[in-house]
Amino acid sequence: MTRYLLLGLLLCVALPTQAQTRPFDVDDLVRLERVSDPQLSADGRLLVYSLRSTDFDANRGNSSIWSLRLDDANAQPRRLVSSGGSSPRLSADGHQLFFLSSRGGSAQVQRLDLRQPGEAEAVTALSVDVASFHVVGNGEALLVSLAVFLDCEDLKCSADRFAAKSDVSGVVYDRLFIRHWDHWKDGRRNQLYRVSLGDEAATDDAAIWLSKGLDGDVHSQPFGGDSDYAPSPDGRSAVFALRVAGKSEPWSTNFDLYQVPLDGSAPPRNLTADNPANDSYPVFSPDGRKLAWMAMSRAGFEADRHRIMLRDLASSEVSEVAADWDRSAGSIAFSADSKLIYASADDLGQTRLFAINIAEDSVRPLTDQGSVRGFTVAKDRVVYSLEALDAPANLYVHDGRQGKSRQLTNVNADKLAELRFGDYEQFSFPGWNDETVYGWLVKPVDFDPAAKYPIAFIVHGGPQGSMGNSFHYRWNPQTYAGKGYAVIFIDFHGSTGYGQEFTDSISGDWGGKPLVDLQKGLAFALDRYDFLDGERACALGASYGGYMMNWIAGAWADRFNCIVNHDGVFDTRFMAWSTEELWFTEWENSGPQFQVPENYERHNPVNRIADWKTPMLVIHGALDYRVPLEQGIAAFTALQRRGIPSRFLYFPDENHWVLKPKNSVQWHREVERWLGEYLGDKDGD
Repeated sequence: MTRYLLLGLLLCVALPTQAQTRPFDVDDLVRLERVSDPQLSADGRLLVYSLRSTDFDANRGNSSIWSLRLDDANAQPRRLVSSGGSSPRLSADGHQLFFLSSRGGSAQVQRLDLRQPGEAEAVTALSVDVASFHVVGNGEALLVSLAVFLDCEDLKCSADRFAAKSDVSGVVYDRLFIRHWDHWKDGRRNQLYRVSLGDEAATDDAAIWLSKGLDGDVHSQPFGGDSDYAPSPDGRSAVFALRVAGKSEPWSTNFDLYQVPLDGSAPPRNLTADNPANDSYPVFSPDGRKLAWMAMSRAGFEADRHRIMLRDLASSEVSEVAADWDRSAGSIAFSADSKLIYASADDLGQTRLFAINIAEDSVRPLTDQGSVRGFTVAKDRVVYSLEALDAPANLYVHDGRQGKSRQLTNVNADKLAELRFGDYEQFSFPGWNDETVYGWLVKPVDFDPAAKYPIAFIVHGGPQGSMGNSFHYRWNPQTYAGKGYAVIFIDFHGSTGYGQEFTDSISGDWGGKPLVDLQKGLAFALDRYDFLDGERACALGASYGGYMMNWIAGAWADRFNCIVNHDGVFDTRFMAWSTEELWFTEWENSGPQFQVPENYERHNPVNRIADWKTPMLVIHGALDYRVPLEQGIAAFTALQRRGIPSRFLYFPDENHWVLKPKNSVQWHREVERWLGEYLGDKDGD
């Protein structure tokens, strides 16, 4: 009797019970720590990375910097910068850590000597904020991106003008952009400077303006960073990507690569003038002999395939690497011996890391399941972040000698041990024209095969994107699975990772092939999984997914019990004249609206409002200048005018995304409440 009692007690201690854990929820989502930006020292022995935590009371994120010794099997992660530090970068010798910090009230670069204990010290004291930076060599200089007025000769002029007060509020513009993503343009441009470092913090006098004379942004707006420029290994020059603004910036994707000497002795030289499309992400080979970058072929198309190009710096000969590889690179890096190029790319619902042999033009995957979000290379090692539908990102190292990977970090281990996630699987089916299309199913937490479950049917944005095996912090299927919903999402025609022809197929056909794929995908899932309750289903989507919600409301009006439309396009005609990046709408519709008005009307949701009948929750942010607020207001107005049950959730302080932690929780709670009202047995609590 005693033996059995002891065994039972041991089992209770060793095995967590269901009562000790809980289904995953948005409260957990916003509080998870996020690992990112891995950086290896040149000898491959030291890894540094960023870790973002949430200060929920302050309603913001906080970034710290950590390190891990890879030459010590027993080493544990060590925090180097406790808070307010981001963008960790190492000197070539690995002895110094540089990072961005706003502790002094301005975003400046700080340095920490890793060879001895001590506090970090500021190495820049410039009049303007540092937006991003690169370390040159062992830290004798930095490349920095600074926001300046182009007609100012020095940094103080830009700082003084930006800080100046005025009794008038009117702003005059002579050309577009007047606003971009989530902010109104104020006349400043991100420009590239070289800053020499010494014993004291570098001031304005130490800065050399490298991109002077070019009207454009380095780094690019709104999502650029230090991947837009790179110093050469010998520290003598830099290459940067820039789109000359002129009067065509909002409808041009023509970024070019420019090379400039770091001493500023000559103006920038255009290396890619022959390509009218996008050239970006310059990377020097470690031996200094080659320059690699990513290039598109079609001007005006932001979702064209990223080809990997290679320039011999001695002969100026240019060639394409792995030209027959029908995937679009997301980021690239050379191996230490300059013989390989590593690349991340969407691939059949995953985002994999690939190794490309330059001489052989051969491509092999280094990862299988999950999504790689960042990687760094040194010696024979590649460190990368990897996430999946039930796992936030952790860092892994791939050993090139052994050909194996192992996990390095276990971020959120304690929190994840308390949570239960839904199981998931990928499926494929004959979509439009019977072509193979892939989709995913996430089962409800605590799945019971004998039960019937309501469906959350999510449509991804982009539209040239992919909703696959990744851990998303805005549209995470597990938040719905945790509330008892089965989640289905489809990589319809137009999605990335299935070849460029598949991606191209959505242009000019937003409401055609993708809708067929969604209809066939849902029908296939209902036939395959008998636990799905087809009588209780709600469709949800944002951006293009929000457009599809408006299109479904008229073109598939009888299918869903409810709809959730976040930042969705309501009127493609007005979208053409109110969005900021005109190249997007003009490519997707084969020209400007005044030239081909019929193309904008072909799949315009506003023309099918008479067929709307499904209850809809509309959500929009005031700072969304990609799909402006009026699109959401118009959709809600149409619903109200038609007498269709509807609700409008408005965020005055959010852009195309909902980023503030408390707003994210509110967003999810309102969506859960809406689904609960129309799918039954759900209260959204």
